[in-house]
Amino acid sequence: MTTAPSEPIISARGVSRAFDGRLVVDGLSFDVQPGTILGIVGPSGSGKTTTVRMLTGTLGRTDGEIRVLGEDPRRFSRRTRGRIAYMPQLFSLYEDLSAQENVGFVAALYGIGPFKRRPLIRRALEVVELHDARHRLARDLSGGMQRRLELACALVHSPDVLFIDEPTAGIDPLLRQAIWDELRVLRGEGRTLLVTTQYVAEAEYCDRVAMIVDGQLVALDTPDQLRKAVFGGEVIEVNAQQDVEPQMLGTLEGVLAVRQTSPRRLMVTATDAATVGPRIIEGLRRAGVAVAGLEEHQPTFDEVFTGLVEQQRTRREQEAADAGAVVTGHG
Repeated sequence: MTTAPSEPIISARGVSRAFDGRLVVDGLSFDVQPGTILGIVGPSGSGKTTTVRMLTGTLGRTDGEIRVLGEDPRRFSRRTRGRIAYMPQLFSLYEDLSAQENVGFVAALYGIGPFKRRPLIRRALEVVELHDARHRLARDLSGGMQRRLELACALVHSPDVLFIDEPTAGIDPLLRQAIWDELRVLRGEGRTLLVTTQYVAEAEYCDRVAMIVDGQLVALDTPDQLRKAVFGGEVIEVNAQQDVEPQMLGTLEGVLAVRQTSPRRLMVTATDAATVGPRIIEGLRRAGVAVAGLEEHQPTFDEVFTGLVEQQRTRREQEAADAGAVVTGHG
């Protein structure tokens, strides 16, 4: 790659898009560093596809600045466009062509000659584990295999940057896992990926996550930091051998909050699970309670997403109330 490692491969600043006077994307700002996966996560209709289309230059923006590989997507040079792949949510395969022929056709569109094309086609099909099915017609492939073939088509010209829109939509959980495994292999090879998904749990597979609702950025951070942002720290699940009370742990150093979920189970929010865990065991022992089990609890991203949306809603309500108070005061 020609872009300096310290510079983001993708950069968006205050990017907005309006349709018929309605903001579909509202002031998004984020960076994507080389060799990482940024996941744009949000419900259907939240503005994910519109964002990707602006980043790839297939749709203009109403406001803001975008740079991909140092260029404005509206004015990509031919060379830069050749370093980018875009896998849209609705990608049309040629049903009467084989898997190998579909990938070859896309390679030809990128100007790759016949002799150079052959090893690239093989490599792309091998990455998505479709080489053994290379002679099967696209229409005879399962839905999951077709989605993987679409990914092979995006990979055939060895792009540096991949924009992948909803790669796992409508695919069963096992195939979703397989596709994310493939995406992480590509990241491991040094490629930079921006992937959208409506499956909140898939945030776990990304290096950084941009969560958006109604076109607005709710949160942007690593998966672990997003959990901490919602729960205030790391969460430890404590199972005792007899009934236990939250106040037994409330004064321990590093304990931020204690929530009881059953007579013998506590959920403890701590500054650091590794250092606070032994203190919890010792604190309960002094209180005459034996610990049956203690482990760090990883909240699901459904919980994280719900918590972040609630936090944003609370902020908006507070801002509205403050604005109302200012207006009233001036009146």
